[in-house]
Amino acid sequence: MLLALLLPLTLTAPTSAAGPAAPTADDPGLVVTGYAVGSASDRLVARNAAGLDTLTVAGVGLHADGDGVGRPTADMARLLRTAHAEGLRAELVLSNYSNRLGGFDTRAVGRLLLEPAHVRHVARVVARVVAAQGWDGVNVDLESMRRRHGRGLVSLLEALRARLPQAAALSVDVSARTSREGYLEGGYRLGEVADVVDLVQLMTYDQHGPTWSGPGPVGGLDWQRRSVTAALEQVPAAMLDLGVAGYGYTWPRRGTGHTVLVRRARQLVEADGATARWRAAEGEWTARLSAGTRLWWSDARSYAVRRALAAELGLHGLAVWRVGSADTLPAPG
Repeated sequence: MLLALLLPLTLTAPTSAAGPAAPTADDPGLVVTGYAVGSASDRLVARNAAGLDTLTVAGVGLHADGDGVGRPTADMARLLRTAHAEGLRAELVLSNYSNRLGGFDTRAVGRLLLEPAHVRHVARVVARVVAAQGWDGVNVDLESMRRRHGRGLVSLLEALRARLPQAAALSVDVSARTSREGYLEGGYRLGEVADVVDLVQLMTYDQHGPTWSGPGPVGGLDWQRRSVTAALEQVPAAMLDLGVAGYGYTWPRRGTGHTVLVRRARQLVEADGATARWRAAEGEWTARLSAGTRLWWSDARSYAVRRALAAELGLHGLAVWRVGSADTLPAPG
């Protein structure tokens, strides 16, 4: 998924190519992580390198039995080398995403986190890969968890910390919630997690989506602020990243919607002759096509607004899902 130049649209507000409509507070010291799929091109990394500090590569998948992980592909190893050549750190994702299921595997994560022997084995395997290939850290992205998995997640993080090379960083992705209880229900004992990891990356996106909600922002500003506020009750601001969407969703009148690249959202609007509207309260774009399909998407303008929010809240930085579907990330300043 590659960035295209902004396509001409009929708009009611300035497009993202022109940048934010008004100056926003910014902090060039914010650290930026960009997630990339393992097949991403070297050119894509080079194009975004000026706006990145870390490239986090997805990644190695948890086996269905919870007692092993896949090996990094040759493309993942290539991206590690490319990131280093561009002066970036590179982290490897450990995930319970299942291509077979087309989503995150709750059963697999339970088989891992509820079995201490599996926790130890997976931690050993991942740590060996990091040491052998020279990754700068591990990003743990276990989703669709339940409250009962919380202790096991902490145990996995502790096991990784004990086995990773001393210089390797350990980060964890956390699905956004708006209350302490919500985080616990999602399997996140944030206070205990924060005692182990170097960085908590809050996935403040997917507030709305076509398979679980009606049309709405991918990650609206008020919802993001409330999610961060709840996380800050247990996680220091200096180790918390604000997640930023670099994609959108469609909600057709009939059938199921899907994810769209930022450039694809613009193309759909232009081809239809529809109007894209900037919703300042949400910090995202929306449009309704002639057939009734609704779209919401988060682009470069959305990113600039979230830089300002992260700076205002004193956060460590931003984590963008994902390089290739998002607009090219700008250099700070």
